[in-house]
Amino acid sequence: MSKENFESCSVTHAESYDVEASVAKTVGHDTADQARLGAEAEHNLPSLEAIRKYPWSLFWCLVVSMTVIMEGYDTNLLSNFYAYPAFAKKYGEWNEATQNYQLSAPWQAGLGNAAGVGAFFGTLLNGYLVTKYGHIRVLIGALAALSCFIFIVFFAPNTTVLLVGELLCGLPWGVFATTGPAYASEVLPMSLRVYMTSWTNMCFIIGQLISAGVMAGLVNNPTPWAYRIPFALQWFWPVVLIPALFFAPDTPWHLVRVGRQQEALKSLARLRPNDTEAERRDALGLIIYTNNLEEQLSVGTSYKDCFKGFELRRTEIAIVVFAGQILSGLNFAYNSTYFFQQIGLDSTTTYHLNVGGNGMALFATFISWFCVMPYVGRRTAYLYGMITMAAILFVIGALNTRTDNDTIAMTQAVLTLVWTFVFQLSAGQLGWALPAEMGSTRLRQKTICLARNGYAITGVVAGVLQPYFMNPTQWNLKGYTGFVWGSTAFLVFVWGFFRLPETKNRTFEELDILFANKVSARKFSSYKIDSFNESEDTLQRIET
Repeated sequence: MSKENFESCSVTHAESYDVEASVAKTVGHDTADQARLGAEAEHNLPSLEAIRKYPWSLFWCLVVSMTVIMEGYDTNLLSNFYAYPAFAKKYGEWNEATQNYQLSAPWQAGLGNAAGVGAFFGTLLNGYLVTKYGHIRVLIGALAALSCFIFIVFFAPNTTVLLVGELLCGLPWGVFATTGPAYASEVLPMSLRVYMTSWTNMCFIIGQLISAGVMAGLVNNPTPWAYRIPFALQWFWPVVLIPALFFAPDTPWHLVRVGRQQEALKSLARLRPNDTEAERRDALGLIIYTNNLEEQLSVGTSYKDCFKGFELRRTEIAIVVFAGQILSGLNFAYNSTYFFQQIGLDSTTTYHLNVGGNGMALFATFISWFCVMPYVGRRTAYLYGMITMAAILFVIGALNTRTDNDTIAMTQAVLTLVWTFVFQLSAGQLGWALPAEMGSTRLRQKTICLARNGYAITGVVAGVLQPYFMNPTQWNLKGYTGFVWGSTAFLVFVWGFFRLPETKNRTFEELDILFANKVSARKFSSYKIDSFNESEDTLQRIET
């Protein structure tokens, strides 16, 4: 649309214009000019060109995010071990009603939430550690700790020791899950940001697919090695990743925030070796300019700053978007081997469906990358996905009146696979990508940590309730559970319609200005921003 079709927007937060002038004075005209050139380069760089130009940035993002494979692998193990004959015999009790071994609902809830509790505290700790030590050193320390904690779950003689082991493993998992998206958002250009922040989700899927394959191969093994071998395979990842991370550069954004600008320039040289020196200085100028803008807007660096002023809105969005993964029915419909067993499917069919579901999740992720994200906004994809998942869950619930029919039971199982496909097209990907974009750069790591903990708390509640929904010795709702999670998914859709803004094609500096000016979520995409224009308003709205 031509410039003639823009009109100035009246803004109540008028001090933001003074802030822009103040920032220009603070950083100097040279840095402001470099920032302008850096912002223009971000907007004018298409995705395919960015891949060709920045292969090393992509490589290090892949390496850092691969730490999440372990979390996806192990969390998928434990939730699916409940229906695993050898595991149930070791840690469960004989149930006369079902004529098999069952782990009691309280122990299912305790074991299922132990890692989540550990991840909660690991995530909070990560927010402090990364600010002080940087992403790479914290990751190496977390991998070393995890290598020790795996011994506990591998040799656990009873459910109590297993619970302690899962709790301790959760501490480094909290670090991995929040570092990957933050690192990707800080080392990649805008056009690749959503792909590699959501790569964390892909790593979860890869971990889940590996575990599903391992369990499908061992499901008929009656010995304790049926569940010990899957636990032992976790040691592979620290052995591979720790040496690789010793060579990884830290992010230039972190180095600028701690006042090490020359090191930030060296980091850019390693991440962007194909850039000219001038292009790297322009990129550094944009980082410095954005950091100074946030300082002028009184954006701090502590957790309490995430709940002040316009940062509160950004924190709310990040938390609800991430927690929306749980509220969309994740504990029920994703990797739902226990549900398959309760509606009458045999163990072999159950675990083959589990492998198929994880394969479908992987396929949906690629479809999302190539067919959805380049053409559809984040807000649109998230909202359409959420309402579709709600509809699928309601259908699963409605079908539960006929589960005595094998065809109906299989239909319910297939619908959970369809739900998985839709989940990975929408909330599965964007639950990771959006929190990495929502927080200001000075609070990004802490915003992601808070979002992850919002997810963890929601997951703990869901993890306590879900075994009671499904366990035949408790409420035994089976497919009727779809009504519960369908309702929560619909509520997230309603929230998102009014509160979730569009962040596609926005630099971090532009998002700062939009949030500072309290722009409505539904109007984010209709604003043009020229923060480097000294003679006109910073914020303009496109006429419709």
